[in-house]
Amino acid sequence: MAKIGKRIAKAREGIDATKLVGLDEAIKLLKEKATAKFDETVEVSLNLGVDPRHADQMVRGVCNLPNGSGRTMRVAVFARGAKADEAREAGADVVGAEDLLETVQGGTINFDRCIATPDLMPLVGRLGKVLGPRGLMPNPKVGTVTMDVKAAVAAAKGGAVEFRVEKAGIIHAGIGKASFDAQKLSENIRAFADAVVKAKPAGAKGTYLQKVAISSTMGPGIRVEPSTVLV
Repeated sequence: MAKIGKRIAKAREGIDATKLVGLDEAIKLLKEKATAKFDETVEVSLNLGVDPRHADQMVRGVCNLPNGSGRTMRVAVFARGAKADEAREAGADVVGAEDLLETVQGGTINFDRCIATPDLMPLVGRLGKVLGPRGLMPNPKVGTVTMDVKAAVAAAKGGAVEFRVEKAGIIHAGIGKASFDAQKLSENIRAFADAVVKAKPAGAKGTYLQKVAISSTMGPGIRVEPSTVLV
C-alpha cells in the first residue's frame, strides 16, 4: 500500500469519504482545506448514468458560469474580413485564417478556446488531428462555430465552460477559484450541474445524476448530496 504523505493526510482530516454532505457544507470544507500558496482551482465532478459508447447517450454542451471561472482565457478566432475585425474588437487574442492555420500546424497553440465562422470550417477541419485531442476543435453544438463572433468571444472571456462526458460516464470542469466566496462557488456549481442536466440525452435510462464531488487543486475530494446541487 502506498504511503500517504503528511500534507495529504492533514488535508483529509475531518473529511469522511463515505459521507454525503450538502453543497453549502461541502464548499465550507473545501475552502478550509484549500491551503496551498496559490489560488487553487475548484473542480466539480459529476458521475452520470450514461454509456458514452452509444451515440444516443453522449453528453456535451457549454455552461456560462454566472461568476466566471477565475481563469484568463486566451481565445483564437478563425475569421476573415469584417468578422475578423469584430473578433479583434471583442477581445480575441489571436485572429486569422490561412496564417493561423500555418501557425497551429507549426506547433504553436497559444490559446485555450477556438472559435470559427462557418465558412472557415473546411480550413479548420485540416487541424482536426491537432485540435481535436486537445478539446479545442470548434463545434456548433457548443457555440464555437458561429457568425456571432462577438458573442462567442465574450462568452469565452466571461467564463463559458465546455463539457463532454468521458468514457466512464464522468464530467468534470473547473468552475471557479478557492478565493471566490461561498455564494459565488455555489451559484457556479449549480449553474454547471443545471447545464449538464439540461443536456441529458434521449438514451439515458434510470438515475441520470448519480454522484457529485468537489475538490480544490491540492485538496481532497468531498462527496456532495446530488439533490443539493440542482437548481
